[in-house]
Amino acid sequence: MRDTARYRQSTVAGATRPRRTGSLRRVLLAVGLFYGFYWMYFPRVAHLAVENPRRTAFIEQYQSREEARGSDGRIAQVWRPLSAISPYLKRAVIIAEDDTFFTHNGFNLTEIKRALATWRQGKRLRGASTITQQLAKNLYLSPSRNPLRKLRESIIAWRLEGSLEKPRILEIYLNVVEWGAGVYGAEAASQHYFGKGADHLTRREAAYLAAIIPNPIYLTKKSQVRQVKNRENKILSRLGGRLLAGGNATERASR
Repeated sequence: MRDTARYRQSTVAGATRPRRTGSLRRVLLAVGLFYGFYWMYFPRVAHLAVENPRRTAFIEQYQSREEARGSDGRIAQVWRPLSAISPYLKRAVIIAEDDTFFTHNGFNLTEIKRALATWRQGKRLRGASTITQQLAKNLYLSPSRNPLRKLRESIIAWRLEGSLEKPRILEIYLNVVEWGAGVYGAEAASQHYFGKGADHLTRREAAYLAAIIPNPIYLTKKSQVRQVKNRENKILSRLGGRLLAGGNATERASR
């Protein structure tokens, strides 16, 4: 009887061992596939701490559109270190686009809640992206509002925050953000609109450039001068500058 019981136990153990091994293999395979997908689908960003990006997704998309139209897709972009960009522009951009930039971890939860509240009221979804999220989109993604794209943007932004210091994130952003048709970065924008280097921008000029970031091609049309002036004034008020009676940056840039 004892021999029979031992035989049954060994038979049961032998039968369950392959099942356990098979389950473990499936788990390891799933984990391997997840990490493989993660590293293939989400770009590595740590090198950006010391290397400037050669190209961005937005620049490549612009060039593809222009080439399809028969244009050469030429762009204006000159890289400048953060120290060579006007402090007025740095402050103006943070005020206009992400006033909690130096305190959040890539996401502004207050703005996200406000955006969701606006959406629930049936109104157009307002932007809630931080500078880090905008940088992730500019570098690697597209302007699409697809939920999957937003998920990728959030994960890349999280990785940027974990790999780069805040000043470096701001430096890359100010050098790659679109400021007009084929105009990318603060230096090219300063030369394009004001004929001067990014280190010589005044408060007023910096406020103007910050005001048109959301949609520079549309906002630089003459029909949008009033809207841009309003945004410029709001940014200036927080910069501590004062608008004079005439000849402001909006009027000069739109000529």
